[in-house]
Amino acid sequence: MIRAIFWMMLLAGVATAQTKPRARDLGVPFDGVPGALNAITDVAGVEVGHKTLISGGGKLQPGRGPVRTGVTAVFPRGKDSDDMVFAAWFSQNGDGELTGTTYIEDMGFLQGPVMITNTHSVGTVRDAVIAWRVKRGGADESGYYWSLPVVGETWDGWLNDINGFHVRPEHVQQAMDSARGGAVAEGNVGGGTGMICNEFKGGIGTSSRRLSAEAGGYTVGVLVQCNFGRRPSLMIAGVPVGKEIPEQRAYEPEDGSIIIVVATDAPLLPHQLKRVAKRAGMGLARTGSYASNGSGDIFIAFSTANAGASGEKGVRDLKMLPNDRLSPIFEATVQATEEAIVNAMIAAETMVGANNRKVVALPHDRLMEVLRKYHRIAK
Repeated sequence: MIRAIFWMMLLAGVATAQTKPRARDLGVPFDGVPGALNAITDVAGVEVGHKTLISGGGKLQPGRGPVRTGVTAVFPRGKDSDDMVFAAWFSQNGDGELTGTTYIEDMGFLQGPVMITNTHSVGTVRDAVIAWRVKRGGADESGYYWSLPVVGETWDGWLNDINGFHVRPEHVQQAMDSARGGAVAEGNVGGGTGMICNEFKGGIGTSSRRLSAEAGGYTVGVLVQCNFGRRPSLMIAGVPVGKEIPEQRAYEPEDGSIIIVVATDAPLLPHQLKRVAKRAGMGLARTGSYASNGSGDIFIAFSTANAGASGEKGVRDLKMLPNDRLSPIFEATVQATEEAIVNAMIAAETMVGANNRKVVALPHDRLMEVLRKYHRIAK
């Protein structure tokens, strides 16, 4: 009997985790039609993995905690593929880091995953990605293994012992090994574990859009690690939510950034993907961001079309959409970016971290009250 009750409680907990509401579930109105998962993994082949590190509490003791951090991996063609994808990146405000971008800028290709972590773990993550790839793939014909990993960061030092360097190579490898398609965990997970967004708890969020058949039926997916903004600026569905919920703010100065990853299966070349990456900033602006001086707002976009384009031999026959057909993709990028950010805040949970600092989650009931006040609840 006791065992039966235990399993019933366990299953109930699993069911609760599986039915955790997202922004649309609460009635937040968004434009556009999402994919089946409303996630970046709606783009076929994309896989996402997280490693979350949470331990300790109380007074900050550098090197000992508290730990509130992690790492997230996004693989364009899955972790078992070495086939590079066309890519481009854009820095809306450069107070941040995204490694490997000089290669992307010059060559137009992304090799391997996009990794996201905290500011002071970029080097560890970069080196661990190389080690992981060498172990899985071995050297090339020259006896070496060439790799310029792409690693982005946002700062989690308000809640996390960021100078304790708690992200280890084995954690990075675990994030990559765990990468899967399907539903993507959001909120206090992976690289987003200790992040703050508009002085509410932030983290990882994702969304997608499915274009109409007339626009090609392509999919655009977005994943964000959001750690930006101050409360008074927060807008959700065009409503000044931050001004309506002013209490329990986290801090006065803005110390934050955002990394945005845009994926699509539309056949786009690097110069077109650069244009797509720029549109992510417009989705960010819909949530109230103005790219403050201290914010690192860095975006990367890739296309899973044109498999084999990076091959070394022969002439490649490529497909590309005409520029005149890009507007629906631009619109989808803006829409999915906005929703991914809101999803991150909806999924995030209140967290207490270093020096007992507390960052509250966006209260769902208060959000609904505010949206009703402005007649912005989805029907």
